[in-house]
Amino acid sequence: MEGGLFRGVARDADIIPRAEMRSLIEHLKSRARSFSILFIVALIIGYPLAERMISWAANNAEWRPDGVGIVIIQPLELILLKLRISVHIALGATMLALIFDLAWNGREIIARGKRTTPEEGSVLRLAGVCLASVALAMMGLFYANSILIPFLLEYLAADSISSGLDATWRIGSWLGFIVGLLTASAIGFQVPLVAFMLIRSNLILAETIIRNRSVLWFSALAIGAFLSPPDPLSMFLVGGPVVVLLEIAIILERVTNPSG
Repeated sequence: MEGGLFRGVARDADIIPRAEMRSLIEHLKSRARSFSILFIVALIIGYPLAERMISWAANNAEWRPDGVGIVIIQPLELILLKLRISVHIALGATMLALIFDLAWNGREIIARGKRTTPEEGSVLRLAGVCLASVALAMMGLFYANSILIPFLLEYLAADSISSGLDATWRIGSWLGFIVGLLTASAIGFQVPLVAFMLIRSNLILAETIIRNRSVLWFSALAIGAFLSPPDPLSMFLVGGPVVVLLEIAIILERVTNPSG
């Protein structure tokens, strides 16, 4: 009985077949240099954009709760903040490039792992994935800007005022908090698209995702905690929509692919 239990756990843990996983890892290794160059280029381009974002954020009333003062404590704080924002921009650009690359080469990667004839990339499929990825990123940014950020900032400001403390925030902590939420939402909203692509490429079965739903829910919340500021409320507000979108992606895959 005990041996059967461990074998069952092992089968569930082996979500992606090993041959396909090795092929995927080899492909990512071959793309490491290209992604690194893209990250550096986006980092350089993102630095001047960060200055504009700081200027825009300072005049954004929705991001500055009433009674809160924004201050600069250290001379290098503004420079470090620009660098931090540019890193987030580079991370987002690299993530999108990775999704596009997998959309174009995903079936070929799987074919190499299975030692079958590779299927040529489809321009139509790539275009659909690109549009879906950009749309999901925009949805994530809209959710963060319109709902998540104003709610959390008002909550934090009210909590400080109710404690009898002056609400004075350092610009690095304040805008770093906001940028973290924007990045977490834009990247987190890509999870359903990635899951959909993995299912369609036969790398993961929809039943496997459903069977491990509780693990994926926990992972979504954990990723939300990693990408967003480290507090339980942010973790839930970032990870919660990802869980909902993941369920929608599973339903969409079944509706559009009844034979699967």
